[in-house]
Amino acid sequence: METGVEHAGQKRQVLLLCMFLGVSWAGAEPLRYSVAEETERGTFLANLANDLELGVGELSARACRIVSDQNIQFLLLSPLTGDLIVNEKLDREELCGPTDPCVLPFQLLLEKPFQIFRAELWVRDINDHSPVFLDREILLKILESTPPGEAILLERAQDSDVGVNSLSNYTINPNAYFHINVHDSGEGTIYPELILDEVLDREEVPELSLTLTALDGGSPPRSGTALVRILVLDINDNAPKFVQSLYEVQVPENSPVGSLVVTVSASDLDTGSNGEIVYAFFYATERILKTFEINSTSGDLHLRAELDYEATQTYTLTIQAKDGGGLSGKCTVVVQVTDINDNPPELLMSSLTSPIAENSPDTVVAVFRIRDRDSGNNGKMMCSIQDDLPFLLKPSVENFYTLVTEKPLDREWNADYNVTITVTDLGSPRLKSEHNIRVLVSDINDNAPTFTQTSYTLFIRENNSPALHIGSVSATDRDSGTNAQLTYSLLPPQDPHLPLDSLVSINADSGHLFALRSLDYEALRAFEFRVGATDAGSPALLSERDAAKHRLVVLVKDNGEPPMSATVTVHVLVVDGFSQPYLQLPEVAPDDAQADSLTVYLVIALASVSSLFLFSVLLFIAVRLCRRNSAASVNRFSVPEGHFPGHLVEVSGTGTLSQNYKYEVCLTRGSETSEFKFLKPILPSFQSHSPGSGTEENPNFRNDFGFSFQ
Repeated sequence: METGVEHAGQKRQVLLLCMFLGVSWAGAEPLRYSVAEETERGTFLANLANDLELGVGELSARACRIVSDQNIQFLLLSPLTGDLIVNEKLDREELCGPTDPCVLPFQLLLEKPFQIFRAELWVRDINDHSPVFLDREILLKILESTPPGEAILLERAQDSDVGVNSLSNYTINPNAYFHINVHDSGEGTIYPELILDEVLDREEVPELSLTLTALDGGSPPRSGTALVRILVLDINDNAPKFVQSLYEVQVPENSPVGSLVVTVSASDLDTGSNGEIVYAFFYATERILKTFEINSTSGDLHLRAELDYEATQTYTLTIQAKDGGGLSGKCTVVVQVTDINDNPPELLMSSLTSPIAENSPDTVVAVFRIRDRDSGNNGKMMCSIQDDLPFLLKPSVENFYTLVTEKPLDREWNADYNVTITVTDLGSPRLKSEHNIRVLVSDINDNAPTFTQTSYTLFIRENNSPALHIGSVSATDRDSGTNAQLTYSLLPPQDPHLPLDSLVSINADSGHLFALRSLDYEALRAFEFRVGATDAGSPALLSERDAAKHRLVVLVKDNGEPPMSATVTVHVLVVDGFSQPYLQLPEVAPDDAQADSLTVYLVIALASVSSLFLFSVLLFIAVRLCRRNSAASVNRFSVPEGHFPGHLVEVSGTGTLSQNYKYEVCLTRGSETSEFKFLKPILPSFQSHSPGSGTEENPNFRNDFGFSFQ
């Protein structure tokens, strides 16, 4: 038993992998669209129908829509024209910050049939921000003994734009003592350095004021300025120096507030106030000031707020050590935030179909997407449902999944299912989330009524009053609603001479039986009749159709003078499936004792009224073959059960319900031209009619179907 379950699981895994690889290949290359930020709402972007090589009407018919992780409706799709238009003004800085390029991924979801195309919206930067200095005034203290060529690092400006529109240059107003050198950090960030050109003399020039200008690369360029105040100091010939110029540390994102991150240390060879060191941030951003704090005396760096790896992975801090004489040294601290598994997987439901019709295979019940904001193994996910459900999860691209029926459902067996979709990541410890959906199964008319008893015995007292309630019959239908609403009726009597219509009646709704007249025991001691139950479905199902055997009567007549005729008894046997789709005519020696008849067995599949045509063709073939094998006398052939070689005519049938029927045909040899007509079926207890008498004695059995052949 365990081996079978394991094998079924492996088979399901192979199926899911094949489905995943197939859909992933179909959407390997994303569609790319570009738009400048601040573009007006309603601006035409592209025609999606042309890009997907689909007709305009096909987009609407296939229920195409846009899906994005950000849940921002930044694009709008017109299903009538296929135009993709901008739905709102986009602020690149708000959407992507310093990240360049700014790419907003989204998906184009076509539901009928299900198909996904990956797409990206690239938001181009425009020069809508000027460089800004956090401090409008920068105070510098420079010793008069500072030699020419000394470089003094200045505060850098900040520009929210990226690319060519970002910060590109610094200038300072012309003077005799300093010029600006632009220093590139190697990470795309530039810093201004103030370079000393001439020796300072505090007694001659105790203070200087310069204007520092930051320029971006836009066209036209934007700029921002800050005032640089330079105080010339007396000699303090030793500046603080850090033990390390670079500190690199890793901090887990779940570190509590107040945790020690690192301790920086600097020393100064001077004494007194010139050797006293104070630690501080050097022009830190607002984000750094909210996240970290430093002890000005010890150099301990602590957390001031919680870290979040998903928001920021790296912090770069510049710490300054300044002595009492105004000299300073600087170091860099790089804090790497390490990820922990603190985000459970998420499930985003795109569509859900409920109820679904029973007997509908491979039906899409739900379309959803899963995601996890963690990284590495913490962000890898598995998706599953309960093993005892008739559903399958099929993966698609971009972590999309479809929930489909594994096989046709049966409402009479189970009318609803509670499906729990479990998403688990591969982190340590593993986190999971569950999403419960209820799938209802709607009814179709696939069950015929069934009587609670196969026979009923009623005891009718003579000389009863008319309209006397004599009993009831009851049938049930496993369907629901109108498919289970039953109507009762009396079926034609087995004895054609029994005046059933004058003896009993039945209430079509309740199944109650009533005597229509006073009964006389001496005249009629017992009689039998049959009752049928029909449901109100479409198409309706007649419990009498399920009888194991039926008989039909066919009249065969030639054109001789006088015309010769014979009756044909057709026995209809219900056989399972299409197990014997053949007409067989084995060669058997004639039987003298049965010289007045010929028996032929036909096996045919009749699934709907349209199959009567097929039935007629087979009867035509049967009669021709019978006539060919007949001599001057009449022969009788019989065919036992099973498959035999001989004359074979393959048959097939189509329809809502497939059945096989077996027919016994009796024919009499006539002239070169023969004619036969279909008659209504007679009941199983009827005696076979003799040749030439069936039609005359039972004129009401004649049907509108008539055929003649040479």
